[in-house]
Parts: sequence; structure tokens; C-alpha cells
Amino acid sequence: MSLSSLSVALPVVAEPSSLALRFQEVRNRTATLCAPLLPEDTVVQPMLDVSPPKWHLAHVTWFWETFLLKEYLPGYSVYHPDYAFLFNSYYNSLGSRVNRADRGTISRPALADVYAYRAHIDEHMPQLLALADTLPPAFHEVFELGLQHEQQHQELLATDIKYILSTSPLAPAYQPAPAAPARTPAPPAAWLPVPGGISRIGYEGTGFCFDNELNPHEVLTTDFEIQNRLVTNSEYQEFIAAGGYQDFRYWLGEGWELVQSMGWEAPLYWVEKQGQWHRFTHHGLQSVHPAAPVTHISFYEAQAYATWAGARLLTEQEWEVAARHFQATSTAGTFLESNLLDPQPLPPDADPTHCHQLLGDAWEWTYSAYHPYPGYNRAPGALGEYNGKFMVNQLVLRGGSCATPASHIRLTYRNFFHADKRWQFTGIRLAR
Repeated sequence: MSLSSLSVALPVVAEPSSLALRFQEVRNRTATLCAPLLPEDTVVQPMLDVSPPKWHLAHVTWFWETFLLKEYLPGYSVYHPDYAFLFNSYYNSLGSRVNRADRGTISRPALADVYAYRAHIDEHMPQLLALADTLPPAFHEVFELGLQHEQQHQELLATDIKYILSTSPLAPAYQPAPAAPARTPAPPAAWLPVPGGISRIGYEGTGFCFDNELNPHEVLTTDFEIQNRLVTNSEYQEFIAAGGYQDFRYWLGEGWELVQSMGWEAPLYWVEKQGQWHRFTHHGLQSVHPAAPVTHISFYEAQAYATWAGARLLTEQEWEVAARHFQATSTAGTFLESNLLDPQPLPPDADPTHCHQLLGDAWEWTYSAYHPYPGYNRAPGALGEYNGKFMVNQLVLRGGSCATPASHIRLTYRNFFHADKRWQFTGIRLAR
């Protein structure tokens, strides 16, 4: 997941007190996410895609220092001259940095020193925000970007923590399990028609968006149907039981090679014990809830399941057209604020004419390459590195997940990952 430059004007410059409140709310949530961890948990990097929580804590702090305090607070001095090398992510414009694969080797500074760095920035940001009404529009744009950037890292923290803890033979719980949802069956999936024609997609509001959501443009779709909810664990178990992971006919070539070379037999985190499927969660190892949305699957698995089910995946154009079509009657799913950190089942009496879980619960793979929209302009400087340079060999996902902050997602939001990635809360919505 990447951030980009702010590319639309903010309608009104907020009061300094409002800015300070929003800043503190976002910073507090990051700290809350890391509070249950032991210091030892925060330095582990079990695979390339996962960054140590200590690195996340320092990186988002470095962002505020680099792009706001250094630029706009008179007399501000950098907290530590080496932190830019340690905690820069992939800003080539800002110099050399620790390789992404080596973030787990950063044993120093200690976690306590990172929290001290964090406290230092949090003490100075209110001083800067007190000057907000005297600062240029560029400051307000980058400040908003900083909030969105930290929210993205909150989602990454939630998913990276889960992966880190899953690699321990002890299967430790990140937090106590909430009350388990009732094991009632999911409502039957219903097919909802979406009329074809010429539609506009892309962001057209007056608030924040990332530059990959611009420019709004027209797309042509034919009539199609989508399922009114995400595919559930029990439905995916039918695919497993039917030998879906052993039958090459359902798979794209690269996906089939991965299934064989990686030994995939089920979604990430699933293990079979005494003939029953269990999965690792933020609450430790739990039995699979049959009615909850299936998640932690690659694009290849999503595509294979859709083929087996006699359906297909949506394109990202179809997803947004459908989301706009059903926006008035759609029901949102689960977000980070719920603190559940798991997709939740729909109630059995959910209205079959409504489109459920369009936002929240699980990111929905689309069968669309991550390419620029027509007229896309990559912003100059470091903040222009975040989206444009990733627009190749990746696929678009839509809708957010149970680890996405609710205020961070919208119908035009374009997430993107390589087709083999499974550690995010990724799921399936069928189309035909």
C-alpha cells in the first residue's frame, strides 16, 4: 500500500485546534495498536512484505519531522541525524536508506528511544499547528497527507503484527478474543443486476484523495451481476474439499506454479487439526467461522475460486460502477475502529436486495491491472514517488478491510498488490 501526493484542494483551512485534535487522534491510535506488543515483537521481520512494528513507529514519526517540522517550524532541529537513513521508506529523492529487506536488523535505536523520538515530534507538532492559519496551502495539503499516511501504516501494523505473531510456535494472542459471533449460517448469496452503459469513475469531491484516484473519466460497461456479499469461509471450504488446490484447470499458470512450489492447500493462516479447519487470528488459533468472509487469499486463489464457482472477478471499473449504483442501499462492514481485527459474518436476516460489505471487512481483488487513469500527472519531488512508480505488475483491490480506518476509505480508493500477496485482509466478491 502506498501513499501519494495530495492532488485536490481542501475546501476550507481548518482551525489550528481542529488540526491538533485530528493529529492527536491519529497518533494515539498508532500507539494503541502497538501497546499490546512486547519489545521483542517489535523488531521481527519474518518476510519482505512485513516491516517491524518498531520501524513503523519510527517511520511515520520521521514523516512528520521531514515533511512538516523541518519545512515549516522556524528553528526546528532534526532529532537525530541518522534517523533519515534508518526510517526513510523508499523516497529516492531523500537519499540512501536501509534496504527494505533489512529493516529487521535495526536493533538500535532501542524501542524506548523510538518512543522518545515519537514524543519529541508530538511535542513540536502542536507548536507548528498553532501557526497553521499563517502557513501556505501546501502545508495544509501535506498535513492531510501525513494523517492519511499514518492511517495506512495503522492498517499495515495490524496485518504485520498478525503475520509476525503467526510465525511463533506458541501462536500467541495479540489481544483477548471478543465474544464470538453466533454460528448462524450466512444468508444465501443473491445476484444483483447492474445496468451497463457509460459511467464516470474517479474522485470528484473537494476533500482529500490520492493522485491515483484522478482524473475522473468515463468508462463503458455491459450489463453484469454481482453477488450481494463477500464469499464466505464455508463456501471456500467447498472449493478446498472439491480438490480445488489439486486441479490445474481452475488456475492461471503462475498461480498453479505457486500452488505447487509453495504447497498451498488453503488460505494463509489456515491449519487443519483433527479434521477441522482452524486459523491463526489476532486472538490466537481459532476454529474457522463458516459464515465469515474468507480472507488472506491471493489473487490467484480468488480467480481460481471464481472459475470453479462458474463466475468471475469484477474489473475495478465494474466495482466502482456497482458501488455507486448500490451506494444508497449498501451496508458497510467492519473497520479498524471496531477493534475486532477480523471480517465479520452478515446477520442471517440481511436484506438480499442490498449490497453488503462493499466497504470494510476484506479488500476485494479485481481483475484489473494497476495503471494510471487518463491524464494522470505524477507530482514533482519526493511526494510524487508514491503511486506513479508502482503502476506496473500489480492488481487493483477495492473496498477496504477490517484493518482499514473507517475515515480513510472511500468508493474511489485504489489499493494495489502483486497477485501472490496474502498477508493483507484480501477476499472475494463474485461477478458474472
